[in-house]
Amino acid sequence: MSNDMSDELKTLHTNAIDACHGYEEALNDAEGRGMTPLFRDMIALHTTNAEDLASILSRSGHIPDQTGSFMSTVHRVVISLRALFGGLDSTILPGLIDGETRNTKSYDQALERTDGSPELRGLLEKQRRRIEDAIMRMESLNV
Repeated sequence: MSNDMSDELKTLHTNAIDACHGYEEALNDAEGRGMTPLFRDMIALHTTNAEDLASILSRSGHIPDQTGSFMSTVHRVVISLRALFGGLDSTILPGLIDGETRNTKSYDQALERTDGSPELRGLLEKQRRRIEDAIMRMESLNV
């Protein structure tokens, strides 16, 4: 696997970890109300994506960072403030949709650089589709 592809996978992995942290904060702050089922589903989606990517990185001799990036902290603060001042109801959906749309763009970039592995390409396409499906679900809730 090329260094460029490794870097792309590391970015996707970090993005998944960051998203998990944000949704975990939302789940905690929602206290069983609002968008709780969506938050649980998104945690599961991003956890699966992170685990799959970590496995590929490990097989390629890279140690996946399980802590995320500074964006984990940003996500947590934004969610906590949102919960404090506005609640975590459907008004949060546009921000979540925007974040997930940015995630799909990261997948697009990684897919452009996929270096010939059908297995890797298939995994990235599958993960991207799951995020797109989640975006469509959020859009249907955002009425």
